[in-house]
Amino acid sequence: MNLAKFARARFAHLPTPLEPAPRLSAELGVDLWIKRDDCTGLAGGGNKTRKLEFLLGEALEQGADTLITQGAIQSNHVRQTAAAAASFGMACRVILENRTGSQAVDYVGNGNVLLDRLLGAEIRMVPADTDMNAELEKDAAAVRAAGGAPYVIPGGGSNPVGALGYVDCALELAAQANDEGLVIDRLVTATGSAGTHAGLVAGMAVSGADIPVLGIGVRAPKQKQEDNVFKLAVETAALLGHPERVTREMVVADCDYVGAGYGLIDEAVIDALKLAARTEGLLLDPVYSGKAMKGLIALSKQGAFEGQTVVFLHTGGAQGLFGYHGELEGSL
Repeated sequence: MNLAKFARARFAHLPTPLEPAPRLSAELGVDLWIKRDDCTGLAGGGNKTRKLEFLLGEALEQGADTLITQGAIQSNHVRQTAAAAASFGMACRVILENRTGSQAVDYVGNGNVLLDRLLGAEIRMVPADTDMNAELEKDAAAVRAAGGAPYVIPGGGSNPVGALGYVDCALELAAQANDEGLVIDRLVTATGSAGTHAGLVAGMAVSGADIPVLGIGVRAPKQKQEDNVFKLAVETAALLGHPERVTREMVVADCDYVGAGYGLIDEAVIDALKLAARTEGLLLDPVYSGKAMKGLIALSKQGAFEGQTVVFLHTGGAQGLFGYHGELEGSL
């Protein structure tokens, strides 16, 4: 597998650390390690930075001068895209969807939204259930009409090009495990727009690393999530010349921890945030890594990982905590 054949703009802080979590391990009764993809750099880091290296590589190769993307109001992906655009002297237009319906001042103006504005992104907000693909094309048409050259990035950076970032992560993690003499029984990550999960599955399959990946869902029901991940994993493996190596059995999502819906948090999420912070000094986010940790905690208590070594992929996003001040106030 040769990732060097793909255009890539290198700006992520790689490799990210793979760290033991002894105090959290003791709490959960598993041998837990943390893959610190909150440490990728780019305006606070997070998992989208890896994807953006390949997406920006393609955008620059095509001569684009404007990045256009979309996400939920407190989108970590949008923040990192805005930062990437700024660092390459490109314009950035973003569409933020209010999927939760919240009009709280902190939610619509603090956290990632504040950083988006600081980074110079042109922001447009739309209500829940808007056709976001149509809105992306509307913005792209406006840029073209003004003489610009847009490059459209899907939500989460989750297409085969973006997922290459997590093919690279799979290779990186396997090398770190070899260096540590660590046998990883399970890799656990949040799964939403599917790019991170699909890239990991494709990377493990094509490289032969064969570390099972468990995605903890943050939005869609299990069947839909697994179908989305499988489709993208096969498409990503096809870019690498080996689509047949990804099988349906490799794609596993547990979507029992979504709670009331995307971006909506509950006491179990807050408990997960507190446990990670107070045992290991880890700052998780309420939407992705917090829900993934909620699932990891519950599954550990059920004995799902008994006798196993588990790696938790920390996808970053602590910047979004400040958008949830009202929900967190009084619970910490």
